[in-house]
Amino acid sequence: MTDLQISLMAIGGTIVVGVVTYNKWQEFKTRRSVERAFSSTHDDVLMRRESASGEAPARTEPSLAGAAVNPLVSSEAQTELGTGDGAGQFIERAPIADLPVDPLIDCIIPLELAAPVRGEKILALTHTLSHVGNKPVHFMACTEDGKWEAITHGSIYKTLQAGVQLANRHSALNEIEYSELVSHLGRFAEALDAELDLPDMAAVIHTGRRLHQFVTDCYAQLSVNVLSRAAPWNVETLMAALRRQGFDVRPDGRLVMSDGDPSPLFTLSTNLVQGSDSTSHLTLLLEVPCVAPARDGFGALVGCARMLAGRLEGIVVDDSGQPLADEALAEIAAQVTSFYEHMEASEIPAGSSRAMRLFA
Repeated sequence: MTDLQISLMAIGGTIVVGVVTYNKWQEFKTRRSVERAFSSTHDDVLMRRESASGEAPARTEPSLAGAAVNPLVSSEAQTELGTGDGAGQFIERAPIADLPVDPLIDCIIPLELAAPVRGEKILALTHTLSHVGNKPVHFMACTEDGKWEAITHGSIYKTLQAGVQLANRHSALNEIEYSELVSHLGRFAEALDAELDLPDMAAVIHTGRRLHQFVTDCYAQLSVNVLSRAAPWNVETLMAALRRQGFDVRPDGRLVMSDGDPSPLFTLSTNLVQGSDSTSHLTLLLEVPCVAPARDGFGALVGCARMLAGRLEGIVVDDSGQPLADEALAEIAAQVTSFYEHMEASEIPAGSSRAMRLFA
Protein backbone atom coordinates (compact mmCIF):
# COMPACT_ATOMS: atom_id res chain seq x y z
CA MET A 1 0.00 0.00 0.00
CA THR A 2 1.43 3.39 -1.03
CA ASP A 3 1.78 6.46 1.20
CA LEU A 4 -0.87 8.19 -0.90
CA GLN A 5 -3.38 5.40 -0.32
CA ILE A 6 -2.68 5.46 3.42
CA SER A 7 -3.14 9.25 3.52
CA LEU A 8 -6.43 9.07 1.60
CA MET A 9 -7.71 6.37 3.95
CA ALA A 10 -6.79 8.49 6.99
CA ILE A 11 -8.55 11.57 5.60
CA GLY A 12 -11.63 9.53 4.69
CA GLY A 13 -11.71 8.01 8.17
CA THR A 14 -11.54 11.43 9.80
CA ILE A 15 -14.47 12.73 7.72
CA VAL A 16 -16.54 9.64 8.56
CA VAL A 17 -15.85 10.14 12.28
CA GLY A 18 -16.89 13.79 11.95
CA VAL A 19 -20.18 12.93 10.25
CA VAL A 20 -20.95 10.23 12.83
CA THR A 21 -20.24 12.71 15.64
CA TYR A 22 -22.58 15.24 14.05
CA ASN A 23 -25.39 12.68 13.63
CA LYS A 24 -24.94 11.37 17.19
CA TRP A 25 -25.26 14.88 18.55
CA GLN A 26 -28.47 15.44 16.60
CA GLU A 27 -29.87 12.25 18.15
CA PHE A 28 -28.73 13.36 21.59
CA LYS A 29 -30.32 16.79 21.13
CA THR A 30 -33.65 15.23 20.14
CA ARG A 31 -33.57 12.88 23.13
CA ARG A 32 -32.79 15.77 25.48
CA SER A 33 -35.73 17.76 24.10
CA VAL A 34 -38.15 14.88 24.74
CA GLU A 35 -36.80 14.30 28.26
CA ARG A 36 -37.04 17.98 29.11
CA ALA A 37 -40.61 18.21 27.78
CA PHE A 38 -41.78 15.50 30.21
CA SER A 39 -39.72 16.50 33.25
CA SER A 40 -40.39 19.17 35.86
CA THR A 41 -38.16 22.25 35.87
CA HIS A 42 -36.63 23.73 39.01
CA ASP A 43 -35.73 27.41 38.77
CA ASP A 44 -32.71 28.71 40.62
CA VAL A 45 -34.13 31.73 42.49
CA LEU A 46 -30.65 33.25 42.79
CA MET A 47 -30.15 33.23 39.04
CA ARG A 48 -33.55 33.95 37.46
CA ARG A 49 -35.47 37.21 37.71
CA GLU A 50 -39.17 37.05 36.88
CA SER A 51 -41.22 39.84 35.32
CA ALA A 52 -44.04 41.61 37.12
CA SER A 53 -46.53 39.21 35.59
CA GLY A 54 -44.66 36.25 37.05
CA GLU A 55 -43.41 35.02 33.68
CA ALA A 56 -39.73 34.33 33.05
CA PRO A 57 -38.12 36.75 30.56
CA ALA A 58 -38.39 35.60 26.95
CA ARG A 59 -35.29 34.73 24.97
CA THR A 60 -34.00 37.75 23.01
CA GLU A 61 -32.08 37.34 19.78
CA PRO A 62 -29.72 40.05 18.51
CA SER A 63 -31.75 42.77 16.81
CA LEU A 64 -31.27 42.60 13.05
CA ALA A 65 -34.26 44.74 12.06
CA GLY A 66 -33.95 46.36 8.66
CA ALA A 67 -30.86 44.34 7.74
CA ALA A 68 -30.12 44.04 4.05
CA VAL A 69 -29.16 40.69 2.55
CA ASN A 70 -25.53 40.72 1.52
CA PRO A 71 -24.69 40.31 -2.18
CA LEU A 72 -22.17 37.57 -1.30
CA VAL A 73 -25.04 35.08 -1.17
CA SER A 74 -27.16 34.36 -4.25
CA SER A 75 -30.95 34.22 -4.06
CA GLU A 76 -30.74 30.43 -4.39
CA ALA A 77 -28.36 30.22 -1.44
CA GLN A 78 -30.59 32.52 0.60
CA THR A 79 -33.53 30.18 0.03
CA GLU A 80 -31.41 27.16 0.90
CA LEU A 81 -29.97 28.69 4.06
CA GLY A 82 -33.27 30.12 5.23
CA THR A 83 -34.80 26.69 5.80
CA GLY A 84 -34.00 23.81 8.06
CA ASP A 85 -33.10 23.50 11.74
CA GLY A 86 -31.11 26.59 12.63
CA ALA A 87 -29.87 27.09 9.07
CA GLY A 88 -30.98 30.72 8.95
CA GLN A 89 -28.55 31.60 11.72
CA PHE A 90 -25.74 32.30 9.30
CA ILE A 91 -27.45 34.19 6.47
CA GLU A 92 -25.44 37.39 5.93
CA ARG A 93 -26.92 40.33 7.81
CA ALA A 94 -26.16 43.94 8.54
CA PRO A 95 -23.34 44.42 11.08
CA ILE A 96 -23.86 44.27 14.83
CA ALA A 97 -21.54 46.78 16.45
CA ASP A 98 -18.86 45.74 18.93
CA LEU A 99 -19.87 42.08 19.22
CA PRO A 100 -17.37 39.22 18.90
CA VAL A 101 -19.68 37.08 16.75
CA ASP A 102 -20.39 38.53 13.29
CA PRO A 103 -23.44 37.11 11.47
CA LEU A 104 -21.99 38.02 8.06
CA ILE A 105 -18.78 35.99 8.28
CA ASP A 106 -19.49 33.54 11.12
CA CYS A 107 -21.67 30.46 11.31
CA ILE A 108 -23.69 31.14 14.45
CA ILE A 109 -24.68 28.20 16.66
CA PRO A 110 -27.09 28.98 19.53
CA LEU A 111 -26.85 27.18 22.87
CA GLU A 112 -30.23 27.43 24.58
CA LEU A 113 -29.68 27.44 28.36
CA ALA A 114 -32.19 25.66 30.59
CA ALA A 115 -31.59 28.33 33.26
CA PRO A 116 -29.45 31.49 33.50
CA VAL A 117 -25.73 30.86 33.96
CA ARG A 118 -22.97 33.05 35.35
CA GLY A 119 -20.33 34.36 32.99
CA GLU A 120 -17.40 32.80 34.83
CA LYS A 121 -18.87 29.31 34.37
CA ILE A 122 -19.22 29.89 30.62
CA LEU A 123 -15.76 31.43 30.32
CA ALA A 124 -14.16 28.41 31.96
CA LEU A 125 -15.41 26.39 28.99
CA THR A 126 -15.07 28.86 26.11
CA HIS A 127 -11.46 29.70 26.97
CA THR A 128 -10.53 26.19 25.86
CA LEU A 129 -11.88 26.71 22.34
CA SER A 130 -10.41 29.58 20.30
CA HIS A 131 -9.93 27.86 16.92
CA VAL A 132 -10.93 24.83 14.88
CA GLY A 133 -8.22 24.34 12.30
CA ASN A 134 -7.25 27.87 11.29
CA LYS A 135 -10.76 29.29 11.81
CA PRO A 136 -11.31 31.43 14.92
CA VAL A 137 -14.23 30.68 17.25
CA HIS A 138 -15.91 33.45 19.25
CA PHE A 139 -18.74 33.57 21.77
CA MET A 140 -21.33 36.08 22.88
CA ALA A 141 -24.23 35.87 25.31
CA CYS A 142 -27.48 37.64 26.12
CA THR A 143 -28.06 39.15 29.56
CA GLU A 144 -31.39 38.94 31.33
CA ASP A 145 -32.26 42.46 30.16
CA GLY A 146 -31.80 41.43 26.52
CA LYS A 147 -28.34 42.89 25.84
CA TRP A 148 -25.91 40.87 23.73
CA GLU A 149 -22.26 41.21 24.72
CA ALA A 150 -18.89 39.52 25.00
CA ILE A 151 -19.01 37.17 27.98
CA THR A 152 -17.65 38.68 31.20
CA HIS A 153 -17.16 37.64 34.81
CA GLY A 154 -19.95 38.66 37.17
CA SER A 155 -22.71 38.82 34.54
CA ILE A 156 -25.63 36.42 34.26
CA TYR A 157 -26.74 35.15 30.87
CA LYS A 158 -29.91 33.51 29.62
CA THR A 159 -28.67 32.33 26.22
CA LEU A 160 -25.35 31.85 24.44
CA GLN A 161 -24.11 31.83 20.87
CA ALA A 162 -20.92 30.44 19.35
CA GLY A 163 -19.61 31.69 16.04
CA VAL A 164 -16.99 29.99 13.86
CA GLN A 165 -15.52 31.99 10.99
CA LEU A 166 -16.75 30.56 7.70
CA ALA A 167 -13.63 31.37 5.70
CA ASN A 168 -10.36 33.27 5.65
CA ARG A 169 -7.76 34.10 3.02
CA HIS A 170 -6.40 30.55 3.10
CA SER A 171 -9.46 28.29 3.04
CA ALA A 172 -13.14 27.80 3.75
CA LEU A 173 -14.50 26.02 6.81
CA ASN A 174 -14.47 22.30 6.03
CA GLU A 175 -16.32 19.24 7.30
CA ILE A 176 -13.55 18.19 9.69
CA GLU A 177 -13.35 21.65 11.30
CA TYR A 178 -17.12 21.90 11.63
CA SER A 179 -17.35 18.42 13.15
CA GLU A 180 -14.60 19.32 15.63
CA LEU A 181 -16.58 22.40 16.64
CA VAL A 182 -19.77 20.37 17.10
CA SER A 183 -17.90 17.90 19.29
CA HIS A 184 -16.53 20.67 21.52
CA LEU A 185 -19.90 22.43 21.76
CA GLY A 186 -21.60 19.15 22.64
CA ARG A 187 -19.44 18.99 25.76
CA PHE A 188 -20.21 22.65 26.50
CA ALA A 189 -23.94 21.95 26.20
CA GLU A 190 -23.74 19.06 28.65
CA ALA A 191 -21.77 21.10 31.17
CA LEU A 192 -24.15 24.08 30.91
CA ASP A 193 -27.39 22.06 30.63
CA ALA A 194 -28.02 23.62 27.23
CA GLU A 195 -29.39 22.54 23.88
CA LEU A 196 -27.51 23.14 20.63
CA ASP A 197 -29.36 24.37 17.56
CA LEU A 198 -27.07 23.05 14.83
CA PRO A 199 -27.28 24.38 11.28
CA ASP A 200 -27.15 21.81 8.50
CA MET A 201 -23.52 20.91 7.82
CA ALA A 202 -23.90 20.92 4.03
CA ALA A 203 -25.41 24.40 4.06
CA VAL A 204 -22.66 25.72 6.35
CA ILE A 205 -19.92 24.31 4.13
CA HIS A 206 -21.62 25.73 1.04
CA THR A 207 -21.77 29.22 2.55
CA GLY A 208 -18.15 28.99 3.68
CA ARG A 209 -17.03 28.16 0.16
CA ARG A 210 -18.97 31.10 -1.28
CA LEU A 211 -17.37 33.45 1.24
CA HIS A 212 -13.91 32.04 0.54
CA GLN A 213 -14.47 32.62 -3.17
CA PHE A 214 -15.33 36.25 -2.42
CA VAL A 215 -12.17 36.62 -0.32
CA THR A 216 -10.06 35.03 -3.06
CA ASP A 217 -11.54 37.31 -5.70
CA CYS A 218 -11.10 40.45 -3.59
CA TYR A 219 -7.65 39.81 -2.18
CA ALA A 220 -5.52 42.43 -3.89
CA GLN A 221 -1.92 43.54 -3.39
CA LEU A 222 -0.39 46.55 -5.10
CA SER A 223 3.36 46.89 -5.43
CA VAL A 224 5.58 49.73 -6.57
CA ASN A 225 9.33 49.30 -6.98
CA VAL A 226 12.32 51.58 -6.67
CA LEU A 227 15.39 50.63 -8.73
CA SER A 228 18.86 52.09 -8.33
CA ARG A 229 20.07 54.16 -11.29
CA ALA A 230 23.68 53.49 -10.35
CA ALA A 231 25.50 51.20 -7.90
CA PRO A 232 23.55 48.96 -5.47
CA TRP A 233 22.77 50.43 -2.05
CA ASN A 234 24.79 49.29 0.95
CA VAL A 235 22.38 47.71 3.43
CA GLU A 236 23.53 49.70 6.48
CA THR A 237 23.30 52.99 4.59
CA LEU A 238 19.95 51.94 3.12
CA MET A 239 18.42 50.99 6.48
CA ALA A 240 19.40 54.36 7.94
CA ALA A 241 17.69 56.10 5.01
CA LEU A 242 14.55 53.97 5.41
CA ARG A 243 14.30 54.78 9.11
CA ARG A 244 14.62 58.49 8.33
CA GLN A 245 11.80 58.02 5.82
CA GLY A 246 9.61 56.72 8.66
CA PHE A 247 9.84 52.94 8.27
CA ASP A 248 9.77 50.85 11.42
CA VAL A 249 11.52 47.48 11.71
CA ARG A 250 9.15 45.00 13.37
CA PRO A 251 10.37 42.05 15.51
CA ASP A 252 9.55 39.69 12.63
CA GLY A 253 11.91 41.64 10.38
CA ARG A 254 9.25 43.40 8.33
CA LEU A 255 9.74 47.04 7.39
CA VAL A 256 6.41 48.80 7.83
CA MET A 257 5.13 52.32 7.32
CA SER A 258 2.65 53.38 9.99
CA ASP A 259 0.25 56.30 10.16
CA GLY A 260 -0.89 55.81 13.75
CA ASP A 261 -3.35 53.02 12.96
CA PRO A 262 -2.68 49.64 14.62
CA SER A 263 -2.34 47.96 11.22
CA PRO A 264 0.49 48.94 8.82
CA LEU A 265 -0.19 51.38 6.02
CA PHE A 266 2.15 49.46 3.71
CA THR A 267 5.33 47.37 3.91
CA LEU A 268 8.72 47.41 2.22
CA SER A 269 11.02 44.61 1.11
CA THR A 270 14.72 45.21 0.40
CA ASN A 271 14.84 42.05 -1.75
CA LEU A 272 18.16 41.32 -0.11
CA VAL A 273 19.77 38.07 -1.24
CA GLN A 274 21.12 35.96 1.62
CA GLY A 275 24.82 36.55 2.12
CA SER A 276 24.80 39.88 0.27
CA ASP A 277 25.38 43.27 1.89
CA SER A 278 23.78 45.36 -0.87
CA THR A 279 20.64 45.60 -2.99
CA SER A 280 19.48 47.65 -5.95
CA HIS A 281 15.75 46.88 -5.76
CA LEU A 282 13.11 47.95 -3.19
CA THR A 283 9.47 46.81 -3.27
CA LEU A 284 6.70 48.72 -1.50
CA LEU A 285 3.57 46.59 -0.98
CA LEU A 286 -0.01 47.62 -0.11
CA GLU A 287 -2.55 45.04 1.13
CA VAL A 288 -5.55 46.85 -0.36
CA PRO A 289 -8.43 45.16 1.58
CA CYS A 290 -6.66 45.82 4.90
CA VAL A 291 -6.33 49.61 4.54
CA ALA A 292 -9.38 51.87 4.82
CA PRO A 293 -9.92 54.32 1.93
CA ALA A 294 -9.63 57.31 4.29
CA ARG A 295 -5.98 56.37 4.97
CA ASP A 296 -5.15 56.75 1.23
CA GLY A 297 -2.73 53.84 1.29
CA PHE A 298 -2.00 53.93 -2.43
CA GLY A 299 -1.34 57.66 -2.47
CA ALA A 300 0.97 57.34 0.53
CA LEU A 301 2.79 54.40 -1.07
CA VAL A 302 3.41 56.26 -4.34
CA GLY A 303 4.51 59.39 -2.50
CA CYS A 304 6.97 57.39 -0.39
CA ALA A 305 8.36 55.59 -3.45
CA ARG A 306 8.99 58.91 -5.17
CA MET A 307 10.74 60.36 -2.13
CA LEU A 308 12.96 57.29 -1.81
CA ALA A 309 13.81 57.44 -5.51
CA GLY A 310 14.84 61.06 -5.08
CA ARG A 311 16.97 60.40 -1.98
CA LEU A 312 18.58 57.20 -3.25
CA GLU A 313 19.11 58.13 -6.89
CA GLY A 314 16.54 55.62 -8.04
CA ILE A 315 13.55 55.35 -10.34
CA VAL A 316 9.96 54.24 -9.66
CA VAL A 317 9.01 51.21 -11.80
CA ASP A 318 6.37 48.50 -12.05
CA ASP A 319 6.97 44.77 -11.47
CA SER A 320 8.34 44.34 -14.98
CA GLY A 321 10.88 47.14 -14.48
CA GLN A 322 9.06 49.71 -16.65
CA PRO A 323 8.93 53.32 -15.37
CA LEU A 324 5.55 54.25 -13.88
CA ALA A 325 4.20 57.39 -15.53
CA ASP A 326 1.69 59.70 -13.83
CA GLU A 327 -1.05 58.54 -16.21
CA ALA A 328 -0.52 54.90 -15.25
CA LEU A 329 -0.57 55.73 -11.54
CA ALA A 330 -3.78 57.73 -11.96
CA GLU A 331 -5.40 54.75 -13.70
CA ILE A 332 -4.36 52.43 -10.86
CA ALA A 333 -5.72 54.91 -8.30
CA ALA A 334 -9.11 54.85 -10.09
CA GLN A 335 -9.10 51.04 -9.97
CA VAL A 336 -8.38 51.16 -6.24
CA THR A 337 -11.36 53.49 -5.74
CA SER A 338 -13.60 51.08 -7.68
CA PHE A 339 -12.30 48.19 -5.60
CA TYR A 340 -13.14 50.02 -2.37
CA GLU A 341 -16.66 50.73 -3.63
CA HIS A 342 -17.16 47.04 -4.38
CA MET A 343 -16.06 46.05 -0.89
CA GLU A 344 -18.32 48.70 0.65
CA ALA A 345 -21.30 47.39 -1.33
CA SER A 346 -20.51 43.89 -0.06
CA GLU A 347 -20.71 45.13 3.56
CA ILE A 348 -17.04 44.31 4.07
CA PRO A 349 -15.42 47.77 3.91
CA ALA A 350 -11.67 47.76 3.39
CA GLY A 351 -9.82 48.19 6.67
CA SER A 352 -12.84 47.26 8.81
CA SER A 353 -12.60 44.63 11.54
CA ARG A 354 -14.59 42.36 9.25
CA ALA A 355 -12.06 42.80 6.42
CA MET A 356 -9.13 42.33 8.77
CA ARG A 357 -10.54 39.02 9.98
CA LEU A 358 -10.98 37.79 6.41
CA PHE A 359 -7.93 39.18 4.64
CA ALA A 360 -5.17 39.79 7.19
